[in-house]
Amino acid sequence: MTTAFPEGAELTHLLVVGDVDRSRDFYRDVVSAELVREYGGTSAVLRLCGTWLLLVAGGGPTADKPRVTFAPPEDPDRASHEMTFRVPDCRAAYDALRARGADFLTPPVDHGMEVRCFFRDPDGHLLELSEVRR
Repeated sequence: MTTAFPEGAELTHLLVVGDVDRSRDFYRDVVSAELVREYGGTSAVLRLCGTWLLLVAGGGPTADKPRVTFAPPEDPDRASHEMTFRVPDCRAAYDALRARGADFLTPPVDHGMEVRCFFRDPDGHLLELSEVRR
């Protein structure tokens, strides 16, 4: 079976945000993403953990997505999406991110084979720290 994506293809993760500047600052200053470029206040491109993160302002349908409206999450307690950061030491990452202003739902919880905790970006997108034990 051949792959649908040729060598060199990359994945960009898109998040719809309420305020591009606020979210850019969060991902750059708290999560340590690298700002690559910005587009007139409507979007920002960052590099994060080997992938692209595109922050975009909400908006209505376009010619290539005629029935789709982009909007940030309405209720941060109802998640249909999250990003997981697999880390070697969950507690150390928790301490570092918390010191930079990340607001966690709980401190790291030990589940035996995994230690994990969750925090949100300024729009309520759910982010997870996960340490898997072998």
